[in-house]
Amino acid sequence: MVKNNLTLFSTSLYRAGRCLALVLCVLVAAGVHGAVLKVHVTSNTVPLQDAVVSVRSADLTADLTADLTAHSPAVQPTPAPVTAAMDQRNLQFSPNVIAVQTGTLVSFPNSDDVRHHVYSFSPAKRFELRLYHGTTADPIKFDTAGKVVLGCNIHDSMLGYIFVVDTPFFAVTGEDGLAAIKTDDASEWVVQVEHPRSKKVWQQSVPAAQLKNGLSVDLGGLTPDPRKAKPISELDALFK
Repeated sequence: MVKNNLTLFSTSLYRAGRCLALVLCVLVAAGVHGAVLKVHVTSNTVPLQDAVVSVRSADLTADLTADLTAHSPAVQPTPAPVTAAMDQRNLQFSPNVIAVQTGTLVSFPNSDDVRHHVYSFSPAKRFELRLYHGTTADPIKFDTAGKVVLGCNIHDSMLGYIFVVDTPFFAVTGEDGLAAIKTDDASEWVVQVEHPRSKKVWQQSVPAAQLKNGLSVDLGGLTPDPRKAKPISELDALFK
């Protein structure tokens, strides 16, 4: 009798273990499952570098108000600050464009052998880092979504851009104009595409299946690159 009970107990324990293992496998698979969304950006059919592509779940956007109402901010965990860097090399910001999520700390190392005075008057982030070189400047926290235009008070030709987005899913296009963004699963995404010299911000809701196959966005014509403008003489500047 005791032997039968032990056998029954062992069998039940074995089955429970298999069920638990199966559940864990499902949970792990769900946690790592996602999609890679591909967006190809052009300007008048020419591949466009430095375009910022960000996506957010259409369902999440629709339910955002209800979600914020249902959860008290006091009980939300505070994530560790994310960091990024905007370097200064050869009297230019490097890279020219970066994208960060809201709450990111951005450092501004100066790799030139001259000092720079970095500033921005953009509504999304107003700040200045007075004359410095190396890595002596404190990081700046970017906590408001929007485009931040950077300049240098000493070198007028220096111009850079930080796009602050309120989603963890974003990318900056390379020379081929392609942005590949790894995301969670969703049936539909709100896609936003912008560029420092674009006259418009492209935004549209797109089914996830279409994004997996690749989405093409043409931003049309761009404004001239101010970094390539010919310097004017002191005499011309008087009459500008």
